[in-house]
Amino acid sequence: MESELGFLISVLIICADISAGVLGIEAEIAQSKQKQNHHQHQQHSRNPVSQCQRNPSSDAFVQGIAALVLLGIVHITANVLGGCIYIRSKQDFKRATANKILAVAFLVLSWILFGVGYSTLMLATLANSKSHRFCKLPNHWLFLVGGIICLVHGLVTSAYYVSATAAKKEDKENMQQGTQENRSRA
Repeated sequence: MESELGFLISVLIICADISAGVLGIEAEIAQSKQKQNHHQHQQHSRNPVSQCQRNPSSDAFVQGIAALVLLGIVHITANVLGGCIYIRSKQDFKRATANKILAVAFLVLSWILFGVGYSTLMLATLANSKSHRFCKLPNHWLFLVGGIICLVHGLVTSAYYVSATAAKKEDKENMQQGTQENRSRA
């Protein structure tokens, strides 16, 4: 039952991150369409260029927010359910199982991907807000890059959850074996 639940959680993590990635890519498409429409409108308009050189897409903004929320939920959920797997010292590293080392590596990598992906999606989303404060933000390809990072984040975070669960199971078994050995010695 526990392995089935772990498999289900891994699939949900991947599906939610794929959804976030697709939303990021769709936001890039919506932003590109808005730019094309804006460019065509400027060619037919006699008005010179306005203060802000961009025309934000409300669809891209909404999709960017949705991608940010999904990415955040997935990351928090995987970290809470996976637990805090860490290695404190060289001795701890020497005694660590392969699953524990993988869990720590995937945890660090997932945090890096989360930071880069969230920042990228946030910049692209802010660039598509109606506020003129974010007029100077670059927004070319940021949604696409953020969407791709979401896809990779899903794989890495799922691998973290699986390896962290396996490491916890191994630690539990090792603790039980150690307790049984201590009882047999006494």
